Amino acid sequence: MNTARQLPLGPLMIDIAGSQLADFEKERLCHPLVGGLILFTRNYVSPEQLCRLTAEVHDLRYPPLPIAIDHEGGRVQRCREGFTRLPAMRRLGELWDREPDVALTVAGQLGYVLAAELRARGVDLSFTPVLDLDWGRSQVIGDRSLHRDPAVVVALAEALVGGLRRAGMIACGKHFPGHGWVEADSHVALPVDERGLSRLSPDLEPYRRLPLEAVMPAHVIYRQVDPRPAGFSSFWIRLLRDELGFDGVIFSDDLSMAAAGVAGGIVDRCAAAWEAGCDMLLVCNSTDAVGELLAGWRPAPDARRAGRRAGLVPSRPAVGWSTLQHDPAYLAGVAAAERLSV
Repeated sequence: MNTARQLPLGPLMIDIAGSQLADFEKERLCHPLVGGLILFTRNYVSPEQLCRLTAEVHDLRYPPLPIAIDHEGGRVQRCREGFTRLPAMRRLGELWDREPDVALTVAGQLGYVLAAELRARGVDLSFTPVLDLDWGRSQVIGDRSLHRDPAVVVALAEALVGGLRRAGMIACGKHFPGHGWVEADSHVALPVDERGLSRLSPDLEPYRRLPLEAVMPAHVIYRQVDPRPAGFSSFWIRLLRDELGFDGVIFSDDLSMAAAGVAGGIVDRCAAAWEAGCDMLLVCNSTDAVGELLAGWRPAPDARRAGRRAGLVPSRPAVGWSTLQHDPAYLAGVAAAERLSV
């Protein structure tokens, strides 16, 4: 083991440009401020290529950098060719309305397939499940939502998370406290939710009732509660920690998104999210911003947050791809995904 590469996980999760690592990207991934890599569609060519890439990333340092991806199903599935096509999560809600017991079984099966396939190819974490309620208002959430009824969202998400965990993957609920009411897309605008805290209670219910290892706040302003977006708001982070009892990892949403611009430049955005209480900060699709951060941002060390980030490294090995092909639980999940995707 190269002792120079033994580094605790830092507070930044960054991305790379293509399907293999450039030399400068290897250097960046070994920077003490970096604690993870997020992959996008542009980083995926084939299962074999993904295995090579993830193995190279994991070999760069110890503990290995957690590798994450947005892989929910439906519109949001970064790896497609060579992976099971997962249905939009709304299909589970529709199945619940007809056959709730069947929906719970299928939710668990889909969670297992989702996680087992990613982990077999070296990806450690998917930012899932989406816990936003389907209020019929948000196009960017839309069919990514499980259901409008918070009790149904809790039941289906709990089953889905159970499937993730059977494959050795943790769960990251998003977008706290809820992105389903606002119409604007936070990738390109700054959504404002005008509801007060009492009216937000249904949206908070999944976070009250589900055991989650990670949570991602929304780039949404809840103006009657706090003038800052949730990911920059110490009020919302304290509510999540103190009132809801959450002690896992809090990820910022991508700080390069348009909605994050309210906090200023990239160093100001990271400082604001860090000071609000986020543990891991996502900076995506901006190599210049990452360079600026690595050169100029110096957050104070925080042992408690570092300890939370350490929990992102999987605690058990993945099931191999060839073994999955003979796993009855996996094969049943693939069949369920195919039926629900029709």
